[in-house]
Amino acid sequence: MSCCCPHSKSGGRIFSFFARSYRRRFSRHGFEPSQQQLVHGLEQAGYKDATLLEVGSGVGYLHQWLLEHGARSATGIDLAPDMLKEAKDWAREKNLSDRTEYIQGDFIELLDHVDPADVTILDKVVCCYPHAELLVNHSTAKTKRIYALTYPRKRWFIKVVIEIMAFFLKLSGSDFRAFVHDPEEIETWILDAGFKKVYQQQTFIWLTQIYTR
Repeated sequence: MSCCCPHSKSGGRIFSFFARSYRRRFSRHGFEPSQQQLVHGLEQAGYKDATLLEVGSGVGYLHQWLLEHGARSATGIDLAPDMLKEAKDWAREKNLSDRTEYIQGDFIELLDHVDPADVTILDKVVCCYPHAELLVNHSTAKTKRIYALTYPRKRWFIKVVIEIMAFFLKLSGSDFRAFVHDPEEIETWILDAGFKKVYQQQTFIWLTQIYTR
């Protein structure tokens, strides 16, 4: 179903390389400002006793924190096997193993293996996927109640940085690329799926949005 297999495989390798540093960073510094906004929006929308689906779950600290603060269970999906290894280790340390499930691979290729959840989270994931409409449409279809995401604002200097990153990734032989998708288009796709926007905040780089239905 996915047409970006080389991109996904390269992304898995890149993010696996940074897995341990992601875990250390959260242990030392906690949530980034955009993630603080995301959590605040989820608190307003109401995630208590909810099932969670996090696409691009990384080392798991976001959904694991939500589990520790009232969510019921969580499924994390990520391209990077080392990210999920860290997430499983961390869940075991926090006694959350029986409330978490982890699936490695491209979300679009795993749709038949993913159950709908009350809350779907895409934290800095839309920018890692070339076909944003495909990702948004399939992830909203798996969402019963709350759809939460952060992605880059459409600003010229962010595009320049991503173009520079693409140049060096190409030199290194990697097929992975990052993208700046149009926020207006993203919002339209989500609204067309039957959601309404109930929360929005931003940082210098990131746009945070919460939708409900």
